Amino acid sequence: MAPYKHLSKDNEVVVFWYNPNIQPYREYLRRLKAFREYTKREGIKTIEDLSYPLEDWLAKAAMLSKKSNVLRCRYCYAERLYKVAMYGKMHGFDAFSTTLLFAPYQKHELVKEIGGKIGKKLGIYFYYEDMRKWFNEGEEMARKAGIYRQGYCGCVFSEADRYWRDNP
Repeated sequence: MAPYKHLSKDNEVVVFWYNPNIQPYREYLRRLKAFREYTKREGIKTIEDLSYPLEDWLAKAAMLSKKSNVLRCRYCYAERLYKVAMYGKMHGFDAFSTTLLFAPYQKHELVKEIGGKIGKKLGIYFYYEDMRKWFNEGEEMARKAGIYRQGYCGCVFSEADRYWRDNP
């Protein structure tokens, strides 16, 4: 909400939904519903990629998670950033970015690194801005609008880290 508010002042912003990392599927649907309700209400242009390669995503994430949470997150960030960058490149967009740069709980420098590398590889500009400065504003906007806010990043591994592993 807040990143869109600030970035769309001087730019045409189109919001891209692609989240095969969100599990369980009910959580995916809950977040998608919130996304759709908000963007429709605000008249925001959107693109939705509703592909949900659950088995493939989980197999790769599980293998990497056994080695390191950072490797798992690197895979997740890279897959999602690549998807939006490729779409942007194929459809003539000038740049791509991510609201992962908004969340203080994400591995910010890793997102920045991966986005930059993907942008260079595909020949599309990765727009970087530290959006964490808008986090409190975004939380307040979501509360006032009655928008659902998730309690964990998205995958079952992050859910376990948030609710189970850290609180046995």
